[in-house]
Amino acid sequence: MVNLLNFNQPQLAEYFESLGEKPFRAKQLMRWMHHFGMLDLDQMTDIAKTLREKLRQETEFKLPDVQLEQVSDDGTRKWLIGTNNLKDGTSNSVETVFIPEDDRGTLCISSQVGCALECTFCSTGRQGFNRNLSVSEIIGQLWIANHALRQAPGYDLLPPGERIISNVVMMGMGEPLANYDNVVTAMQIMLDDSAYGLSRRRVTLSTSGMVPAMDRLKEDCPVALAVSLHAPNDALRDEIVPINKKYPIKDLMAACERYLVKAPRDFVTFEYVMLDGINDTLEHAKQLINIVRDVPCKFNLIPFNPFPNSGYGTSKPMQVRAFRDMLMQAGFVVTVRKTRGDDIDAACGQLAGKVLDKTRRTEKTIQIHPEP
Repeated sequence: MVNLLNFNQPQLAEYFESLGEKPFRAKQLMRWMHHFGMLDLDQMTDIAKTLREKLRQETEFKLPDVQLEQVSDDGTRKWLIGTNNLKDGTSNSVETVFIPEDDRGTLCISSQVGCALECTFCSTGRQGFNRNLSVSEIIGQLWIANHALRQAPGYDLLPPGERIISNVVMMGMGEPLANYDNVVTAMQIMLDDSAYGLSRRRVTLSTSGMVPAMDRLKEDCPVALAVSLHAPNDALRDEIVPINKKYPIKDLMAACERYLVKAPRDFVTFEYVMLDGINDTLEHAKQLINIVRDVPCKFNLIPFNPFPNSGYGTSKPMQVRAFRDMLMQAGFVVTVRKTRGDDIDAACGQLAGKVLDKTRRTEKTIQIHPEP
C-alpha cells in the first residue's frame, strides 16, 4: 500500500497522473490531509467517489502511533511517538515537544531514531542510532500534535483556521541534514499553502554543521537556519561536536555566509550550550566573537540540561550572564533559552526516546566505563 502522507504536493500530483487522474487532485487531497487534518476518504466530499474507491484499494494514510503523552507543569507537552514494530515485538520511538508561549506555539520535531553524530553533551547522541524517519513519520509528528492540541483544554475552542502551532523547529532527535531528502520533503509540506502554510522564517532547521547539505538546502528549501556551534575553536569543538573534524569551523562559517547570499535580510542562529568550565569563560566568548564576525547572526545560549552520567555540569547563572553581556557589548543579539519541560525530560538535549542502537554505542560505552 502507498502511504499518501509520504508525498509533498508535486510528488502527489505525479502519483495521481500515474493513476490516470488529474494533477489538481493533489491539491485537494493535501488540503484534506494536512490543512483540515482529515484522513477519512468518505469525508473528502469534493473528490470523486470513483477516485476515492481507487485510493481506498491502493493507498493508506499511515501515521506513527502515540505511545505516551506527558504535560509539564509549565504547559510543555511531549509525545513519545512509535515508529515501527519489529519482528521480535520491540519498537523504536522518538520524542516530539510542543512549547507554548504568549506569542507563539513551537513544535520541536525529530528526524531520526537516535543520532550518529555523537555530540558528547546530548542525551540523544548517547543513545546511538537506528535509522532515518520517513516523510510520513516526520510530518506525522506535526499532524499528531495539531490533532491532539485541538482537543486539549484551552485550545479546543479556537477557530479552525487559527494556528496553535505557529513555529516548527527541526531540533528534536537526530541530525536533520543526515536525513536530507525526507526532511526537505516534510518541510516543503509544512510550507505548502494547501497544507500547513507556514512561513519559511517560521520553520527552522538545526544542524551540527554538515556543510555540503547546507549548500543543497539553500537551493532546495531555504528555511531559517540554526547551527549547533557550542565551541569557539576547533580543538574544543573536535572534542564535543565530533563532526567538526570533517567540517571545521572555518568551513562551517563560510557555508553560513553562502546560505545567506540569496536572503541578505536573514541571519543564522548560533546555538551554544553552556557547559560549566568547558566552554563558558570570557576567553571563550572573545574567541566566539572573532569567528562569527562575517556572518549575520544572533546567539541562543542554552543552559545545559543534565541527564544521567552526562559528565557535564550547568554553567552558573552569573557566568552565563557575563558571557551574554560580552557578546551583546560586541553588538550581537543574544537570548538565553528558558529551560522548559525539564520535569518531563523535554528540555533541550534531554530527548532520548527509545533507540534500538545499530551502532552498539551504548554497549561500547558500558564496556569502556563499567559500573563499579
